[in-house]
Amino acid sequence: MAEVDLNFLARQMERLIADDASLRDDNRVLTAMVMRIDNSIIRLETRFDGSFAELLAEMRATHVQIARIDDRVRKLEEAG
Repeated sequence: MAEVDLNFLARQMERLIADDASLRDDNRVLTAMVMRIDNSIIRLETRFDGSFAELLAEMRATHVQIARIDDRVRKLEEAG
């Protein structure tokens, strides 16, 4: 079995930190996109007969899901 030294572990930690930052950025961008669509649907719903209710409910559920993921990531970061 190959020896694992501190340099190897440091490189792996740097990679994990970079991956975490990238995922966090992706999550922020996707959240902003969903929120923009959600706001557009609300504006459309006030103009029409409310036929966007199902899509609006799905968007709001996505917001809740993303908030839970953010909480989990924050807890993991604080624990680590």
